[in-house]
Amino acid sequence: MQAFALKISLFFWFLTASATWAADRADTLRRADSLFAADAQPDAARLYEAVLARGFTPTDAMLLKLASAYERQNDVPHLLYYLQVYFERHPSDAVLRRMNDIARTNNLSGYETDDLNYFYLFYKRFGVYFLLFLLVLALYAFGVLLTKALRQQPIPARQKWVVLVYLIGLLLFVNLPRGVRSGITNHDRVLLRTDPSAAAPVAEVISRGNKLNILGSRDIYLRVRWHNQWYYVRQDQVWVI
Repeated sequence: MQAFALKISLFFWFLTASATWAADRADTLRRADSLFAADAQPDAARLYEAVLARGFTPTDAMLLKLASAYERQNDVPHLLYYLQVYFERHPSDAVLRRMNDIARTNNLSGYETDDLNYFYLFYKRFGVYFLLFLLVLALYAFGVLLTKALRQQPIPARQKWVVLVYLIGLLLFVNLPRGVRSGITNHDRVLLRTDPSAAAPVAEVISRGNKLNILGSRDIYLRVRWHNQWYYVRQDQVWVI
């Protein structure tokens, strides 16, 4: 009986605490919006980020306001970070070119409008439709093979291999882009090492605000792609998108 009463008390405490946190968050957001409207953008940015630090998922409008606030402060790395987060939600050529222009002006790399970034843009915008088209073709091919098998008709080995290779390619198309992330360096001196160890040689030192492609991690290090080479960088030196 006491255990049941304790569970009820904890449940009501959790509801009360959740309501209090939600009300506090709403009040903080209102104050941040008011400061932003009053052109006190640095103060507004601090309040927005205080809410984000508590686990709140930013709205599109909040991301654009934060980008605007940091542009006013000439904080290019934060500006590019919030634009990149917005781009992940709403991939567009305009946002990609905007980031590229800012990066070129400030001698930063990783934002180039090259084939890789345009492929990523295409995948983000039209990948779902292309995937559905590929799935329809896969179902059609599988249906043909299944029909032949049920009718006990011979199936040429070449057709089996073609379907197998097609399915492997489809699996790679679905999973490979999801395994690739991006990040922006957040320290003035970021060491790119040849191996995931503090004792590994430093191949290059890059500045704050550069964009890296991330493919995997090991311990406290991220495996990153920089100028067509693979390196390792500490996780705490990168804002992962």
